[in-house]
Amino acid sequence: MTEIRTPRLLLRRWTDDDLVPMAEINADPEVMRWIGDGSVRDLEQTAEDIERWEEEWDEEGFGLFAVELLGSGELIGFAGLSVPDFLPEVLPAVEIGWRIGRPFWGQGYASEAAHAALEFALQDRGLDRIVSIAHISNTASENVMRKLGMVPERDTNHPVFGVPLRVHAIDLSEYAG
Repeated sequence: MTEIRTPRLLLRRWTDDDLVPMAEINADPEVMRWIGDGSVRDLEQTAEDIERWEEEWDEEGFGLFAVELLGSGELIGFAGLSVPDFLPEVLPAVEIGWRIGRPFWGQGYASEAAHAALEFALQDRGLDRIVSIAHISNTASENVMRKLGMVPERDTNHPVFGVPLRVHAIDLSEYAG
């Protein structure tokens, strides 16, 4: 089982106990505002998401980690790696992404988890380039990308929803950690 510990977080594979707390995060319109068309996701959709994320682990050797607080064991969201199939123009690529529940915003958890996932990409999976894709107006995610050392690479539009997106990238051969 793949696990990463940071000073405050545990990044790990998904368990059945994660479904309800992740569904609560996905049901928050503020959390989902920048995801796809902004629609919230219900329990069944979240179960399908987690199943897909776990399949990606099996198929690719990487995926989205469940992120929990070390102190309490509380699930606060996810962070990790995925193939951004929704945006074919950037393929082949591996994307780093995160989704953190609103009660945990503004405390540096997204940056801490994403930094750990970036190191995992470089050190454990030997990836040499990572992208991250966000709605152009999502300044919080773009701030995390900058903290990771990522730079804007191109602007485009979501092929299904038409929303403006910005693709950031980092060459991990130059990554200092």
